[in-house]
Amino acid sequence: MEAKNRTKIRAHDAIVGILYLTSALLAFFVNIQWIYMAIAVAGLQIISPITKFCPVYFVLNKLMPDSDPIQDGSRK
Repeated sequence: MEAKNRTKIRAHDAIVGILYLTSALLAFFVNIQWIYMAIAVAGLQIISPITKFCPVYFVLNKLMPDSDPIQDGSRK
């Protein structure tokens, strides 16, 4: 696997982890309804292998055009 793709995968994992952590902290300290953000992220992670589309990879593919696209929505 190309080094740039590994970087993209690590960035994806970091972004998703930050979203989960932010949701948990906001739910604990602000309002329990922030937990819906974590539910939405989890739902997207569950359906992304089926649809081959991930919003985070969509943005990362645009920001890192010199690397191979990951989960770009194509049915390869």
